[in-house]
Amino acid sequence: MKAVLKEIALQDKKVSYTLRKSRRARRMRLAVHCDGSVVLTAPAGLKENIAEQFIREKASWLFSKIHFFSQFRGSPIARYGREDYLKHKGAAAALVTEKIERFSKAYGFHYRRISVKNQKTRWGSCSRKGNLNFNYKIIFLPEKVQDYVVVHELCHRGEFNHSKKFWALVARTVPDHAAIRKELKQGGMNFY
Repeated sequence: MKAVLKEIALQDKKVSYTLRKSRRARRMRLAVHCDGSVVLTAPAGLKENIAEQFIREKASWLFSKIHFFSQFRGSPIARYGREDYLKHKGAAAALVTEKIERFSKAYGFHYRRISVKNQKTRWGSCSRKGNLNFNYKIIFLPEKVQDYVVVHELCHRGEFNHSKKFWALVARTVPDHAAIRKELKQGGMNFY
């Protein structure tokens, strides 16, 4: 994957972004990370003027996410360096383990392993083998959102999809899951 640091003028402001061209990318994807950095991933053969046009079309969305993350500058959620990960990994693992044990009893679902990782674009994931993975930054979320993330991944042990059956499972212990998902999305932290 080839990555180049670029700059673009949007609404009388200069915005720096990383352009990543990938042979595996089938479409363009724009992301704003917790530290406010902007990354555009695009197919390898895409012309740069098309990439810039894509960013211009997403300017309002882009500024809303940059603004959202700017309020966390200097706080733990804005950082995702190795030091912060190592500092908070243990506490995040303890939190997630306690919640998984509690909710798995309610559902009767079994899992293989729990891992806490330093992910940039996901709050959690569940593998087909039954391994549950969580972003260490879960520790900085409000408790109801922590519960939602844990229940979301655990419910994939019953339904490995996002069907109506899956959401019905989630609703058994997190009845306001739709409102929480909306809150995450509006906050620019929607990794689902």
